[in-house]
Amino acid sequence: MWKDKEKRSKMMKHRGGPMRVAFFFAWVGALFYFEGIAYGFWASVLAVLKSIVWPAYVVHAVLGLLHIH
Repeated sequence: MWKDKEKRSKMMKHRGGPMRVAFFFAWVGALFYFEGIAYGFWASVLAVLKSIVWPAYVVHAVLGLLHIH
């Protein structure tokens, strides 16, 4: 049982790994893009929200290109 707890804690520490970093950089890039075209306070708030949900639009477009949806 002790080894299982140790193994689980190691897994929880490294969960996500390189993909998490890649998604973080993609989010930061999207945030800079949307923030760069936003003028005003509410447009900046909307830019942050857009940068959070942009992966859903990318997945939808990819599935559309593959004729899956």
